[in-house]
Amino acid sequence: MKKIFFLLLFSVSIGFAQSEEEAIIALLEKESATWRSGDIKAHADCWSIKPYSRILVSTQQGNSIDVPPAIMLNPPANMMGNGGTSKNSNYKMNINGANAWVSHDEESTTQEGITSYTYELRILEKIDGEWKLVGQSIHPRKIE
Repeated sequence: MKKIFFLLLFSVSIGFAQSEEEAIIALLEKESATWRSGDIKAHADCWSIKPYSRILVSTQQGNSIDVPPAIMLNPPANMMGNGGTSKNSNYKMNINGANAWVSHDEESTTQEGITSYTYELRILEKIDGEWKLVGQSIHPRKIE
C-alpha cells in the first residue's frame, strides 16, 4: 500500500512540474511573439515589474545595457512591433514554489531575413496563480 501511495505521489509531482514548465514556456513564447507583433497590452501582461526587476542586455561589442524595466510595460514608439519571428529552444529551468529561472537559446529573424542568436536567462514569479517575468538577461552568440 505504501508503494502505491508513493508512486501516486511521485506521478502527481511529475505532472505538476510538467504543467508548470509548460505554462512558463507558453508565457515566454507569448512574450516573444507580442514584442514582435507590437501588442503592447499583451506584452505588458507577461511582466510584473518589481523594485528588484532588472533587464541586462549584452552587445556584440562586449558592452552591456541596463534596460529600464518599465520599457516592458510602456515601450517607446517604434521599439517593438517590427515583425519577424523567433524560435526558442534548449529550455532549462528551475522551479521552486512561486519562483523560477529559465535559460534558453533564441533564434530571431527580422522581416528582412536577418537572423541573430542569443542566450537568454529569464527570472519569473508566480503571481495570483500566473507566471510573470520579473527580469531577464540577454547575451548574443555566434553560430559557427
